[in-house]
This record gives sequence, C-alpha cells and structure tokens, in this order.
Amino acid sequence: MPNSKTQSPREDKVLTDQNAQDLAREQAEIGSHRGSVGRHLGATMVGERLAAHRFECLDPGYPGWVWEVTVTRIPRSKKVTVCEVERQPSESALLAPPWVPWEERLRPGDISRTDVLPYEANDPRLVSGFEQTDIELAEKLLSSPMGNGRSRSLSQVGIDQAAQRWYNSDRGPVRGSLKRAQCSTCGFLLKMCGSLRQVFGVCANEWSPDDGCVVSLNHSCGAHSETDTTKRRPQWPIVPPRLDEVGIDVEIFER
Repeated sequence: MPNSKTQSPREDKVLTDQNAQDLAREQAEIGSHRGSVGRHLGATMVGERLAAHRFECLDPGYPGWVWEVTVTRIPRSKKVTVCEVERQPSESALLAPPWVPWEERLRPGDISRTDVLPYEANDPRLVSGFEQTDIELAEKLLSSPMGNGRSRSLSQVGIDQAAQRWYNSDRGPVRGSLKRAQCSTCGFLLKMCGSLRQVFGVCANEWSPDDGCVVSLNHSCGAHSETDTTKRRPQWPIVPPRLDEVGIDVEIFER
C-alpha cells in the first residue's frame, strides 16, 4: 500500500463546487481594488478539507500573478469558511530580483569621500600591527640611498615641489567640519620611503576613492580600517525624500 504521507488530499466536492467558488471570488474582490479579480483558474486540494481557488489577477502592476483564496470546512459540515486571501506569483509572473544586502552589492568606486563603510573586525586584508619604536632602525630606513642604480633621481627641490603639490591636492589634509580618523592610523596605508614617509603614504584600500594614490597622513575618508560606523550611527546615511508627497494636493478637473 502507498504511504499515506505521500498521498494527495482527497477531493472535497463541497470546497470545490460553484458555491465555494463564488464565496472565494467575493472575498478576493473585497481584498482587492475594483476590477482586479479575473476569471477562475481552478481549485486545488492542498490539504484535508482545505482547498485553494485561484483567480486571474488583472492588476497592471502584477502581470502573471493570481489571486489565491484558501477555503475549508469542519468535519460533517457543508458550511465553507475562507481562511486567507493572498496574491501569488505564477510561473510567468514578473518578480523582483533576489534581495542582496547593500554591503554585498557595493563595489569599489561606489564610495565617495563623504560616505562611510562599516567596521569589519575580521577583514582578511588586515593583520594586527604595531608602531615602530626602534629609533636606530628608523634612521637607517630614512637614510637609505634613493638612486637605486638610476643615473639621476629627484633632488631636494623636486621632492619639496612634489610634496607641496600633493599636500595641496584633494588628498591632502581634510578641511572643514568633517571629522574622521586620519590616514596615519589606517591599516591600509603604505608609508613611503625616505623623508616623505613623515608626511605621506599610499592608500591600498580598493574601497577608498584614493586607492593607489599618495595621501597625506592627516587625510581621511570613509573607508578607514578602524571606522566606528556600526557603533555610533547607521551603516548608511538616511537621506530624506526629495519630494514631499504628503504635501501635494490632487485636484480633479471635469470637462
């Protein structure tokens, strides 16, 4: 004998006849706006004494959707009761794409200097760091030759001009009321060699608008490695609507 758990529910004539269909249509029309319920598409038993009537949805905003009304009855009773009315998509329905959280949709280049990324404690691109306190080793690094086999290298004048140009650019110190952690404390900063390391570094964060660029140590952006966004404010700023729909008065003119 077949397993009772896999058998389809037995058809219930009381739940699938014309009276039950009319009741289902009536309730679907109550739960929708006028003219949204179309032709009857059939009834299916979905459980013991439980049937679902389906009607075509004529709402222009829901092509391919159907109204589904679930009806039931108690044992030995012919009174049909409506359980729920809902709109369901059919195989041809137009559906929205699967929801993807904003942090997964975000791509490098989407972040501007006014945006802030949430703090990520286990970022695989970062490891625990420490400050260099060996003065003798630091002096050796600063005094290393800059030529590296080239016939010519930058003079002090060239270095000073470049440093002044970089410092005065958009990647220099942040001016105005924007207060954020500076690049000097960011784990994505690659310090330069020689004397320039005291003022500049190179950004190595693909999420930053300054990725691959020279930035001053007192520069900052919203992609800092130690941002505290999740601790103090929402992960993404809430922008007020540009259009006040509540304040719009709708007037109907008759010809």
